[in-house]
Amino acid sequence: MSLADKISRQVQSIPRSGIRDFFELVLGRDDVISLGVGEPDFSAPWHIREAAIFSLERGETSYTSNLGLEKLRRAISGYVAGHFGVEYSADREVLVTVGVSEALDLACRAILNPGDEFIYHEPCYVSYDPSVTLAYGVPVPVPARPEDGFAVRAAEIEKRITPKTRAVMLNFPTNPTGAVMGRAELEEIAELCVAKDLIVISDEIYSELVYDEGYRHVSIAALPGMRDRTILLHGFSKAFAMTGFRLGYSCAPPEITEAMMKIHQYSMLCAPITSQVAALEALEHGAPSVEAMRRDYRRRRDLIVREFNAMGLPCHLPGGAFYAFPDIRGTGLDSKAFATGLLESQNVAAVPGDAFGPGGEGFLRCCYATDVELIKEALGGFRRFLAEVGG
Repeated sequence: MSLADKISRQVQSIPRSGIRDFFELVLGRDDVISLGVGEPDFSAPWHIREAAIFSLERGETSYTSNLGLEKLRRAISGYVAGHFGVEYSADREVLVTVGVSEALDLACRAILNPGDEFIYHEPCYVSYDPSVTLAYGVPVPVPARPEDGFAVRAAEIEKRITPKTRAVMLNFPTNPTGAVMGRAELEEIAELCVAKDLIVISDEIYSELVYDEGYRHVSIAALPGMRDRTILLHGFSKAFAMTGFRLGYSCAPPEITEAMMKIHQYSMLCAPITSQVAALEALEHGAPSVEAMRRDYRRRRDLIVREFNAMGLPCHLPGGAFYAFPDIRGTGLDSKAFATGLLESQNVAAVPGDAFGPGGEGFLRCCYATDVELIKEALGGFRRFLAEVGG
């Protein structure tokens, strides 16, 4: 008997994460400077951790409502109204999930029928394509090009719309490029989605982490005609440095929230209560810590981008998130060869750009959510490696 033949065809068709495959090479090595893991190097602020501890000491170890703690949902509703400019009912339109990853999975399974096409822009986060495939949809990538600052254009989306198109995925600020979208560009996409009657799933997990003066993050859910056709995904991992708490949420019209909740209640049932209590504290008192971390990320961004450009690796200035995406095509090496050589020669780890789709080939993702002195050491390793390969 071949057990491989017993595996679902859907699962067989998806690749392992390119990020995790590469970092199997790094595990157990204390000598490596990592610019790879997309995770804040800050711990969650002390008051958030204490809220979790006190919750345990009070014996709060039970299930919650499938939708999540009522107090947390009301806090999320207020936060989303203030931060994104969109109002949602805490009772019917907010669902607390185990990270944004679960929220994405629920959204795909709630709206896709087998064979439905799902448009997304790439380079993109590694789970978008597999999440669609696992929901029996058909992933349809749209290129986000470096000459456009890795923003996605409405005209490129429109070219790929067919009678089978069900939804469009947006992620701004973007992992892995740090790209952002201006209001005018989003309005064109919104008008297209209204005209073609499409659902939008908008992953805005990095929305607090934007850096340029005069730029304000705009959610497509806040644009005319979009609230009732958008599934807004957000959470606590990035801006609040709460990755290990695994807590996210979705905001969507009641019909979609109900559909997502039905899947959630038969799989996860509810998010952990300890994480939910910590998230409530984050929303109520975490803004100063978020701002302090954002300012630090901006200083790191300016340093790493300046140095990449100075050493001859063209790098656009990311408007958000905490990733730089330098262009290594001038070296003559592909992304995997460059990343592997950099690791073996200089003990510096970065993620090959093709892990984020074919459009990422020729680039590296370098996470600057890393101590500034380590970033400087890593940049020195880049310079030495470029000298070795003649770049």
